[in-house]
Amino acid sequence: MKISARNNLKGTVKKIIPGVVSTEVTLEIAPGVEVVSVITKSSADQMHLSIGKEAYMVIKATDVMVGVD
Repeated sequence: MKISARNNLKGTVKKIIPGVVSTEVTLEIAPGVEVVSVITKSSADQMHLSIGKEAYMVIKATDVMVGVD
């Protein structure tokens, strides 16, 4: 896989919450470190996502915001 995004996080699918239109996918990228993404249901189906499967979170954004109280 070659892509232009620089932030590629390899991990293991830990949780999948399917919906009617979208699916929430949780990847564990290190022990106790999880990243969650919401993707289309059709994309999740095409990738045959399942618990324990290796996958990548690819992050490409022009803005990343940080906030504190």
